[in-house]
Amino acid sequence: MNRILLKNEAHMAEAVDPDTSAEEPAPADSAAPDLGHLRIVEALLFAAAEPVDEASLAQSLPAQTDVASLLSELQRQYEGRGVNLVKVAGKWQFRTAKDLNFLLHKHAVEERRLSRAAIETLAIVAYHQPVTRAEIEEIRGVMVSKGTIDALMEAGWLRIRGRKRTPGRPVTYGTTEAFLVHFGLENVGDLPGMDELKAAGFLDAVPPAGFSVPNPSDALATDEDPYEGEEDLLQLPEDERQS
Repeated sequence: MNRILLKNEAHMAEAVDPDTSAEEPAPADSAAPDLGHLRIVEALLFAAAEPVDEASLAQSLPAQTDVASLLSELQRQYEGRGVNLVKVAGKWQFRTAKDLNFLLHKHAVEERRLSRAAIETLAIVAYHQPVTRAEIEEIRGVMVSKGTIDALMEAGWLRIRGRKRTPGRPVTYGTTEAFLVHFGLENVGDLPGMDELKAAGFLDAVPPAGFSVPNPSDALATDEDPYEGEEDLLQLPEDERQS
């Protein structure tokens, strides 16, 4: 009888004070991104024909959602896969992994080839922006034809970004978001520097004395006013309007 009572007391003690040595389930990781939110972001990016910014993604998610964390996790998950999540021009887009680009070359549509003058002009604008037509001609050493800049603007790679505070108020040119997207750049500061240009064979191993690679910027220069549209352009001399 005493043995039965002792056994019952032991069971009651276990019920009141459970064995602390027993393993308890680990608490859920509160920092882990919400799977449902992650799937929403993934679906939106896959369906988008153009890169998408964080603000646009946030519109389809509950308020206070940490969109940056979701994108970071999604980017991590797609590392090493056939498509990667990349940031271009401050926006996000799924792209074929760089090491697999060769598989898709046969499916690419052949675009109109740029002339040598257009390529040189594009490079000058990219690295020297904001830059005027006269400054482009000074760097190239030859005149820039109307058709050269027109072709680059029609391609969507150049834009009129402002007017310089110098006599005549010439327009200044810069690159566009389409330029960044096409070349896979997040901003113009990601253009190849001197070491990368040397490695690619575009520069001599020992450049001329005093040579340096410019640091382009999307921000307005201290001597530059913003471009205000067609009304602003109509105030320019005829030769500037046609450039």
